[in-house]
Amino acid sequence: MAPDPWFSTYDSTCQIAQEIAEKIQQRNQYERNGENTTKLTVTIRALLQNLKEKIALLKDLLLRAVSTRQITQLEGDRRQNLLDDLVTRERLLLASFKNEGAEPDLIRSSLMTGGAKRGVPNPWLFEEPEETRGLGFDEIRQQQQKIIQEQDAGLDALSSIISRQKQMGQEIGNELDEQNEIIDDLANLVENTDEKLRTETRRVNMVDRKSTSCGSKLPSSLQMLSEARQETFMNEVGHCDYLQRQTRQ
Repeated sequence: MAPDPWFSTYDSTCQIAQEIAEKIQQRNQYERNGENTTKLTVTIRALLQNLKEKIALLKDLLLRAVSTRQITQLEGDRRQNLLDDLVTRERLLLASFKNEGAEPDLIRSSLMTGGAKRGVPNPWLFEEPEETRGLGFDEIRQQQQKIIQEQDAGLDALSSIISRQKQMGQEIGNELDEQNEIIDDLANLVENTDEKLRTETRRVNMVDRKSTSCGSKLPSSLQMLSEARQETFMNEVGHCDYLQRQTRQ
């Protein structure tokens, strides 16, 4: 199986940090002996820039592995701790390069942790959790796949709930649109009925004035107009009641 590119990059980054610590110690020795340190200073500055770029690459690789679920969250946290240690070492090396921090020997000793390679921290030196202790590679991979499947199932359930809520919202919106149309029709009907009542009232008043000026009574005509007015009013009111009942439903 091909090696993990993240750990390959991590190992090379640790080697660069170790080399920087050795170069800083050599530069300080030259300064104490009164020798020229210009070439070493340029080399150290270039190595520091390379270290910074390597750390940025490690951050990008880790973010991509976690976001695409190539590794578990537990493994992502472990790699993040290793990356944080590298960032701390970078700050110490930069401070030592500027003669502002710890001595190079202290930094060098902090970089030289146990491992098969001299000066390269062993990324596997950590306390194994109880969940994976005693498990083989295939068993750990199956466990990771199971965790990912459970996370996928949870996301699917959440997506289904959101879809149902969206559908309910659309149905409520359609119902409100229908109710608004009924209310608009009811308002138009009431307005038309009111206009008809005003028209009938003007006609009755006109007939009444004419009958008074002529000195005669027209009870039958008034009665017919009144009955027509009442019939029109009752028909419109009945229709309004029907629309109101539809709105309540």
